[in-house]
Amino acid sequence: MHIRLWTSCTQFLLACLLLLLTSAEKHHKPTPLCPGYRASKVSSNTYGLKASLTLNGPPCNIYGNDIKELVLTVALDATEHVRVHIEDAAGKQYQIPESVIQLQRDSRKAYVRHSSLQFSHVHNNTSGFGFKVQRENEVIFDTVGHPLIFEDQYIEITSNLPENANIYGIGETPDWFRRDPNNTTMTLWNRDAPDPFRENVYGSHAVYIELREDGNFHGAYLHNSHGMDIVLGNKAIQYRVLGGTADLYFFAGPTALDVISQYTGLVGRPNRIPYWSLGFHNCRYGYKSTSEVNKVIASYARENIPLEVAWTDIDYMDRERDFTFNPTNFSLQDMRKQLDYLHAHDQRMILIIDPAIQFNSTYGTYARGHAQDVFVKNADGSEYIGQVWPGYTTFPDWFATNVSSWWSDELRRYFDALPIDGMWIDMNEASSFCTGSCGSGKPKDKVPEYPWTMDNPSPPRPLDRSNRILVPPYAIHNSEIELSTKTIETTAVHANGVIEYHVHNLYGYMESKLTYDFITSYRRNTRPFILSRSTFAGSGALVSHWTGDNWSTWRDLHVSIATIFDFGIFGIPMVGADICGFFGNTTEELCTRWIELGAFYPFSRVHNAIDMEPQEIYRWATVAEAGRRALAVRYALLPYIYSSYQDAVEHGWPVARPLVFEFPTVKETVSNDRQFLLGDSILISPVLIQGARSVNAFFPKGWWYDWYDFSLVRGTNANVMLDAPLEHVNVHIRGGRIIPTQYAGMTTTETRNSDYTLIVATDEHGTAVGKLYVDDGETFDTSSRWLDANFSGRTLWICSRSGDYMIQRPLSRLVLLGILGVRAIAVNGSQVSGVIEVTNSSTIVTGLRVDLNSEVHVTLL
Repeated sequence: MHIRLWTSCTQFLLACLLLLLTSAEKHHKPTPLCPGYRASKVSSNTYGLKASLTLNGPPCNIYGNDIKELVLTVALDATEHVRVHIEDAAGKQYQIPESVIQLQRDSRKAYVRHSSLQFSHVHNNTSGFGFKVQRENEVIFDTVGHPLIFEDQYIEITSNLPENANIYGIGETPDWFRRDPNNTTMTLWNRDAPDPFRENVYGSHAVYIELREDGNFHGAYLHNSHGMDIVLGNKAIQYRVLGGTADLYFFAGPTALDVISQYTGLVGRPNRIPYWSLGFHNCRYGYKSTSEVNKVIASYARENIPLEVAWTDIDYMDRERDFTFNPTNFSLQDMRKQLDYLHAHDQRMILIIDPAIQFNSTYGTYARGHAQDVFVKNADGSEYIGQVWPGYTTFPDWFATNVSSWWSDELRRYFDALPIDGMWIDMNEASSFCTGSCGSGKPKDKVPEYPWTMDNPSPPRPLDRSNRILVPPYAIHNSEIELSTKTIETTAVHANGVIEYHVHNLYGYMESKLTYDFITSYRRNTRPFILSRSTFAGSGALVSHWTGDNWSTWRDLHVSIATIFDFGIFGIPMVGADICGFFGNTTEELCTRWIELGAFYPFSRVHNAIDMEPQEIYRWATVAEAGRRALAVRYALLPYIYSSYQDAVEHGWPVARPLVFEFPTVKETVSNDRQFLLGDSILISPVLIQGARSVNAFFPKGWWYDWYDFSLVRGTNANVMLDAPLEHVNVHIRGGRIIPTQYAGMTTTETRNSDYTLIVATDEHGTAVGKLYVDDGETFDTSSRWLDANFSGRTLWICSRSGDYMIQRPLSRLVLLGILGVRAIAVNGSQVSGVIEVTNSSTIVTGLRVDLNSEVHVTLL
């Protein structure tokens, strides 16, 4: 939920004026004349090298004070990635502590001669020290010819890129998936903003992957929590960082999935989600009572639209205070009744929490936190007081000694009162409605007006250019008046003495970590579901994500696909956008097309803002019908989607994937963010254009089967015009794949309790492969089972790859796409009875009862 848009013309004009006054600072000063560094005292071993770097001439001091002595460390942490770390010799520059993010460096190390990547360095007479990272004979990162700039408040590293390079990742920024290599500035400064196109928003991820002409990918990650710009242009990628060190990791690939696996192997694999979280979710900011939410729940059931989880926004709170319940409209008693009803119908409840804590001594959460000294401070030692929904607020300091025990105690009280099924942590960039400690000196019981409700809101404060922490010499392209606008001020102090300037981008990550730690201790053997708006590298190991406060527009519909691809790279595969849009009033057509797309987001939830027209899926007949159809496909595919998510858990692979990840040598896939694959086998081709009743879908070479009627599209690396009536979304199955499905119920529980179907989609050679992962979907210590399926020579083999989980439901149906002439079926050599039907050059066999816990071969006679 976003700070409401300020509508005051005065406020707008003042902001524009200040932005004009500061825009000159955003012009990057030319840096080629900076001296760079000279390497000396180089020592190598079988695991890497170490060297001293000394300033190679008079200091540049372009955006700070040049640091004269640096240390270079090159470490081969694994055979497929190399670390290049440049830090100040004095060790004064801020680095992310391992207590905050513990990177999974391989303690076994890799020998230089076994590494997939090679490091080399040279001295250039003009630019000084430069280095290259190579994969075999191909240079994948090359700073030679560009001076290294390393100052106390500014680091600049530039690497050459091929012409018209294919770069993906870096964010969080709403943008098209393939970054414009000639004109892109990605700013990393976590910010509460309603998804403005090509501007920084809620999270920071300094990782990218690059596709070269040979179809191979590689990647790079900068481990640094400071604000930064990452700029593409002039056949180069340039990092402009507001401090810290240059801690770079390079990943060899060579496939996109390899790069993402190598990256998530470093920062943390995606967390294990409960199975139920793959169901459909409903939320709205602006529900007025439990009675209204109860009617919404009942309406989904009445309209036969699946609903797995009912969410409630801050409306349920008493005066918008965390861990409280509105005694009139959302009483704890009524909330318990609602939760009991949901659980009785195999449904779930999730509620929202913000980190900001009302500054009020009569409010128990604040009083206990104040007594334990857990809040962020001003430089004078007083509590930093911003403004959020409940009024003046303090902010938990996740570095404070007692903050973990305090936060756990508050959550324990909350969960003891109402044992909700998951947590939604919002506004954790952190967001504030004012700039600076605006509540300092104000009475603790005062609740100020929201700035957007004032007739004459206070103008933005003048920029204090004398304070280089408030206004750094280099102005990153944060689209606000100053870095501290609408967040915690950069001069605020944390318990370890570190100022917010250095750790701002870690705030949401640290809240996620403490929240995850609490829930996994409170429910020791139950997988938590936590949805966080603000994220950082490694957040996927703790939380899922939604793309924030989007708009009910056709462009936002389209951009949502690209953003989901981004988070697949970032290692957060459980991701989705607010279906039908958060801000603005949707239309029936837009919402219809959005549920057709959103039904296949890994995280599928409809949500919108207060004062907007309601947009629950049942509100319009066409939207309801489109929802029923698309969600029926999703729920049938749950075994396949869950198996794809397990691949994310084990390997880091994204669930929703761009075509270029599977077909990297096909040039038409390079910029395609209009379609996507679930896993590697299900192609979704949504309508993204208003008024369209067809979609021009790209089909890579191979066989593709229509989900609904099994008709065959012979892909030739070309577009095919598909009919797309208003209530229809095109879904195709990739030939050569075997897809496990179950009957689509109204809940994930009902679906899981149905028999299995295997869709055998043969390729042009009459073969297909597939897999199925099964466990209890809830606990950490569950047994599990991976099944592999292989079809060739008219025989289907099913065997266990690993595990001993007892699969409760049998295989009762086969859908054999592209196969005819089946007269009978034999299971393990014995003919069995079954009903055989032929439709559209395919065969359906029903009436089977095959135990999937034993090796099986099914022969077509």
